[in-house]
Amino acid sequence: MATVREQQQEREKQTLADWATKSYNTRGRSKPMEECPYRTCFQRDRDRIIHSKAFRRLSNKTQVFISPEGDHYRARLTHTLEVAQIARTVARALCLNEDLTEAIALGHDLGHTPFGHAGERALDEVCPLGFRHNEQSLRMVDRLEQLNLTWEVRDGIVCHTGKKPAGTPEGRIIHFADRIAYINHDIDDAVRGGLLRAEDIPADLLDRLGHTHGQRIDTMVTAMIFYGQQHHEIGMDSRVHDDMMALRGFMFAHVYQGTDAQSEEQRAKNMLRSLYEYFVRFPDELPEDYRRLRAGGDPLERVVCDYIACMTDRYSIATYKKLFIPKSWNKIED
Repeated sequence: MATVREQQQEREKQTLADWATKSYNTRGRSKPMEECPYRTCFQRDRDRIIHSKAFRRLSNKTQVFISPEGDHYRARLTHTLEVAQIARTVARALCLNEDLTEAIALGHDLGHTPFGHAGERALDEVCPLGFRHNEQSLRMVDRLEQLNLTWEVRDGIVCHTGKKPAGTPEGRIIHFADRIAYINHDIDDAVRGGLLRAEDIPADLLDRLGHTHGQRIDTMVTAMIFYGQQHHEIGMDSRVHDDMMALRGFMFAHVYQGTDAQSEEQRAKNMLRSLYEYFVRFPDELPEDYRRLRAGGDPLERVVCDYIACMTDRYSIATYKKLFIPKSWNKIED
């Protein structure tokens, strides 16, 4: 009798599009594993990601707004879940592999630093080896947590941003879903935080894309679905894509750079640089897991970046206080 996994694989043959990635055609894992009787390899990867320590830490990592006041701003975890929801909607409509799409979406930001892209820029500036969050996400699943994921999930994670497209259509969905999610939820958060008024957004873009958060996402997702149905490839028609990128440019000019939204960015960057320089100077004070990475031949600079990138916002602040702030100062009240 066929196992549950084999039955699911048979359904993939019958229901997924010809250009979809089938779990039974995976390029495999670095280390062979016995097949699960109940889950396909991509379902198994999704579960491994969800149960990882790196995934849990996303709930306490900044998305855009550093140390926001209020409970409704997105953290890195809520961004990840929104990307997964958008990506699965597109994958289902195009009869692509939802399990693979979801696994990549849930893992795409596992390597992100505390304090969002401010932290990423800080480590990239100070580390001679450079730092990119997509590459760190791959290192997270490969080296730090050793999740032994399939090639397709690993490829989708590292290629979700940058010039190199993912090798599967499901991976290429994440490239678009990531932008759709952060552009729209960052508008929502910026308006809520008083950093942006809805009427500040160019009216012609709102007229074409939608005047509400939901309308804009629907417009972009629909454009992806229509494009995929027509071309059997992931993309958008040029009009919607140009409008999306124009909206992204507006957000960079009015929210991401040079506004109150990033008023704390330099302080956050200085803090992470100080932590980096300290642990490069005193590597024996790294936790044991990271000292083992060094013993295994990993460069010290990379290991220190590993440690800092794994920190949540709160843990990085606590570590900085412990190392650089006299204990008596912490007791002084404002």
